[in-house]
Amino acid sequence: MQKKIEIHPNYKTIGAELKSTISTFDSYEDILGDGDRNVIKVVGLGTKKYTIKSFKIPNFINQVVYRFFRKSKAERSYQYANKLLELGINTPFPVAYQIEGSSLLFKKSFYISELVSCDLTYRELSSNLDLPNHEDMLRAFTRFTHDLHKNGINFLDHSPGNTLIKKVGNDYEFYLVDLNRMNFGEMDFETRIKNFSKLTIHESIVRVMSNEYSKCTGEDENTIFNLMWAETQEFQERFYRKKRWKNRILFWRKK
Repeated sequence: MQKKIEIHPNYKTIGAELKSTISTFDSYEDILGDGDRNVIKVVGLGTKKYTIKSFKIPNFINQVVYRFFRKSKAERSYQYANKLLELGINTPFPVAYQIEGSSLLFKKSFYISELVSCDLTYRELSSNLDLPNHEDMLRAFTRFTHDLHKNGINFLDHSPGNTLIKKVGNDYEFYLVDLNRMNFGEMDFETRIKNFSKLTIHESIVRVMSNEYSKCTGEDENTIFNLMWAETQEFQERFYRKKRWKNRILFWRKK
């Protein structure tokens, strides 16, 4: 099995420990999330804690694609994290990534980052409208999204579980996670508004976000709301249509 590892210059001194941690990944028991596709575990090295994300081995075609034609999800996560930090956007600090495979096929990949202790994720913000300071957090999140757009960052997985929220005094810090799908470059109006489409099912939240985004950009609030709500509804329709088809095709998996 061939292996390639890249370690951030800040962490070269513990390179051996990082390699050992990856090689013993299966022995760690502190798991974040449900681990349905990819598995994220928390490990301690010295006085600090880190997350290690093990990406699911792709299907045969993608094993060829990732071996010869496309960067792995782990490598993209590492590179995008460094780029985000350069642009002043928070994300857990990128420590290292490792990819494994044969001369013909891609197999495993791992991404290590510093653990960020957060108070909640955007998922709680989108599902619990009774949270204290809910509107303040929602408006701060909208300004954060505007900062992404202003910096030419199209976070394609801008969805409820992929932004960590940390309370800092009377303010909030936002950290992007699950970074492997991003585009960089100037974004037109429709692309910017479409970037909100996966974030909520609630019209009331869309109204607050469109109002705050209008304040950030100077663009017409009604125009923003109408497009944002239309994109939100269209995404939900596509999501549930896909889910219905998947349930029909994979009916044999049901117990």
